[in-house]
Amino acid sequence: MQADYGELAKVIAALTEGETDSVALMATVACELHHADSRFDWTGFYRVTAPGLLKIGPYQGGHGCLVIPFDRGVCGAAARTGTVQIVDDVDAFPGHIACSSSTRSEIVLPVFTGDGTLLGVLDIDSDRPAAFGPSDEAGLAAILADTFRTAR
Repeated sequence: MQADYGELAKVIAALTEGETDSVALMATVACELHHADSRFDWTGFYRVTAPGLLKIGPYQGGHGCLVIPFDRGVCGAAARTGTVQIVDDVDAFPGHIACSSSTRSEIVLPVFTGDGTLLGVLDIDSDRPAAFGPSDEAGLAAILADTFRTAR
């Protein structure tokens, strides 16, 4: 099964209506996304907790890395540059942090509040190579922009 991002956006918007707490929003988004697509092996957030530092936030799946500096890995690259990272083969990504040996590909999107503050990143790992593409980026980015515009 592959995610229907339009339908997911509606469900997530209904579930999070009026909520501004970023951790509550992250928990809901991670849960809904993770169970919506069979490609998603690990779905979660890394939160900015100090300058240049991400710590694990709400997630679904096996254990994740607890701390990721902005200068390491795919999540760090997304946080550092503020741009989406789509990696077809994690073994070919310089500095990839192997939190799980089953991960073959991933997509990581920066998460911003409505005023442009970086809250963290959404990280989705797949046990399939080249699992993500432009339609995933567009669908996920729209959900994040809508969900976190009023987050604090």
